[in-house]
Order: sequence, then C-alpha cells, then structure tokens
Amino acid sequence: MLRLAKTFELLAAALDRLAIPYVVVGSVASSARGSYRATEDIDVLARISPSQARPLFEALGKDWYADADQIGIGGAIDAGRAFNLIYIPFSQKVDVFPAKDDFCAAQLEHATILPIAALGPGAEYPVAAAEDIVLAKLQWYKAGGETSERQWTDILNVIRATPKMNWAYVESWGARLGVDTLLSRARAES
Repeated sequence: MLRLAKTFELLAAALDRLAIPYVVVGSVASSARGSYRATEDIDVLARISPSQARPLFEALGKDWYADADQIGIGGAIDAGRAFNLIYIPFSQKVDVFPAKDDFCAAQLEHATILPIAALGPGAEYPVAAAEDIVLAKLQWYKAGGETSERQWTDILNVIRATPKMNWAYVESWGARLGVDTLLSRARAES
C-alpha cells in the first residue's frame, strides 16, 4: 500500500496546485465508506478541462507517464473518457475520470474529506459520498453485465455501513441513471 499511498499523494498535490477539483471514487472510496478490500490502483473523478492536460503533465514531472496530447484537446477529456496516469518508479496506475455530466458534478459537490486507511495513516482526501458510491457502482455493475461479485459486494457493504443513507437522493438519481431496479435489489439484499 505504500506505493499506492505515495503515488496518490503526488497526484493529489499536483491537482491541488492546479486547482483541479477531484474526488476519490471506486474501490478505494467504497473501502473508506464500507468494508476494506485490497486494490492495486485508485480511481479519481476530476473536473479537468482539455486545456489542463498539459499543465497536469508538467506538474507531475518526469517520473510520470501520461500522454498529454491523447488526454487533452481532441482526446480523452474532450470525449468524456477515462485516462491513465502512471507513476513510473512504482509502475502504479491511477485512472482519472473527467467530470462530464450532472451526476459527476453531484459527486464532486457531495464529497467530504475522510481518512483513507488504504492510503496509510493520516491520509485524508475528498471521498465520494456513500450515496454516490452506491449509484456509481450500480452503473458499473450494470455496464459490466451484472456479473461482478466484487462490485455487488462493494455496493452491499457501503449500504450496510451507512445507516443514515439519504434514500430520497439515491432513489431519485437511481431512476435518472437507470439503475432503480438494481437499487431495489441491493436494498433488499443488504
């Protein structure tokens, strides 16, 4: 975990220097809000514009692999697709998801600073709200053909660990995102 922690510390510092809002999502977020599970990478949702790709690449420096041209203008950010950043000394990957829609904006807005045990003692970063983690993981679960036990377990664990879940918010977004049937099933199973 030391490698993941150091990698993310460097990325977070670069994002902060460039005033790029970000939030930890994915399995690291569900571990912080639910039950821990090991992971080899970290996922970040960021409000990054194509014109910020090159400054981010430059802020990260020579120890990082990123193709600013494929990420920036006309690339992944413009298309609303995720891109990878790799910290070369550790061969550690970070997946960055550009904030591209209203749900992404909601995730950024509802994030709170939390300690993230998976990133070591004292590591505190913005983490997606439990409600948004459940919704995002339901989207991934559905997109993956509803076969990932890992995603489903993460969903159930976050629900179980959040007794004060804002169900009105989750149900509203669940309907908008087309995951309301899966949400009902998750609630029943949890």
